[in-house]
Amino acid sequence: MPRPRALLAPIFGAALCVVGAVAIFSAASSPGDSVAPPPEIWPDLVQRTPSDLGVRGRDGRFQLGFESAVENHGPGRLTVRGKRSARDPEMTADQLIERTDGSRARVRNIGRIRYTYSGGHDHWHYLFFDRYELRRASDHRLVRPDRKTGFCLGDRYDPGRRLPRKPDRPVLTGACLKKQPKALNVLQGISVGYGDDYPPYLEGQSIDITGLPAGDYELVHRANGDRRVRESTYSNNASSALVRIDWPRGNDRRPEVDRLRSCPRRERCVR
Repeated sequence: MPRPRALLAPIFGAALCVVGAVAIFSAASSPGDSVAPPPEIWPDLVQRTPSDLGVRGRDGRFQLGFESAVENHGPGRLTVRGKRSARDPEMTADQLIERTDGSRARVRNIGRIRYTYSGGHDHWHYLFFDRYELRRASDHRLVRPDRKTGFCLGDRYDPGRRLPRKPDRPVLTGACLKKQPKALNVLQGISVGYGDDYPPYLEGQSIDITGLPAGDYELVHRANGDRRVRESTYSNNASSALVRIDWPRGNDRRPEVDRLRSCPRRERCVR
């Protein structure tokens, strides 16, 4: 004899509850579940203040030269790997980040790496890693940009800081495949506790100040300005110097540049 509909409803509902509970339990305990990867160990790029300022004249134009340096104070190494096909003239840069278990994460497409022929420094350059700006001190308006060709990052000097995970000696010491324009991959970066520096006038280590009005200006150096490189903090990526430019003998003669103030880890540098 068929069951009355009134009795079937609660039985059917209870069955649904059991099936639902089983499904939820199965989903929660599925061996295919994704597990959060171990924490990443990031670098911390610190921009040093512009130093060794000077002026050089050539072919009727005047260049404000300076030294620039970026250090890694973080617990993790900055590792940049470039790769390209034989058809592509430039490499795509990826960041490799070590995890606490020894595995690596990859941040894709943090920029481009280009082979540059420049005064004997013919090698692969990571573009726009560090930027230089000359800004008017009164309103911070950009008046002159840089013309930097790029960077071959490495452990170029030891600032003497004692940091956890700092290697005993430089690790990244290569020349970014110098004289190898047909290379398909390259590795560069900055180890924990080391720095990468560039002297004045080397491959764009200057800003053209020809015809610039006399006055006070902020020379700003900024690492990883687009924040495509993953770091533990971005608060120390810019440093600056307040400079005064004068033309005591006229605008067609070499100007005088005085450094008035240094502003480490600050973009603005005013009195």
